[in-house]
Amino acid sequence: MSTTGTGTGTFTLRPVDPVEDAEFLHGWVTHPKAAFWMMQEARPEDVERAYMEIAADEHHHALLGLYDGVPAFLMEKYDPAHRELVGLYEPEPGDVGMHFLVAQTDTPVHGFTRAVITAVMRHLFEDPATTRVVVEPDVRNTAVHALNAAVGFVPEREIQKPEKTALLSFCTREQFQKAVVA
Repeated sequence: MSTTGTGTGTFTLRPVDPVEDAEFLHGWVTHPKAAFWMMQEARPEDVERAYMEIAADEHHHALLGLYDGVPAFLMEKYDPAHRELVGLYEPEPGDVGMHFLVAQTDTPVHGFTRAVITAVMRHLFEDPATTRVVVEPDVRNTAVHALNAAVGFVPEREIQKPEKTALLSFCTREQFQKAVVA
């Protein structure tokens, strides 16, 4: 478990429990605001199955993000040499792939999503073996591109994945530290 203070609350991370968490995760991943998560048509059992597969995968991990103890976001980390980006770029030692999804809310808090991505990046860089985080969001997802830039990601190029045209972007530990201090 990892804990990160936000100034107003605390984020913690724990592994997703595919059975216990599937019901609310289903609501998150099928919400219209989660269109880029590409699970809009998923049934609850599809979500449970997807996260059971991730739980059994040594190269892919799903973590539930809690804000002051309440589920608030989903984070996935993966080894890009074995998942998601195989054959699409040349992975370097220390590369870690990442996805994140903030739960929809009727009472949005200004700056919350940026605090989430900052907490996610801090968690990833807590591992001294992580030297660079890799992301591949849909090229149309301009909101996440802005968030990525805010924490130090630098786009490299567009790549074609089976499900989307993605913007391959990287963030080193130094780029992250510089971005969050500024």
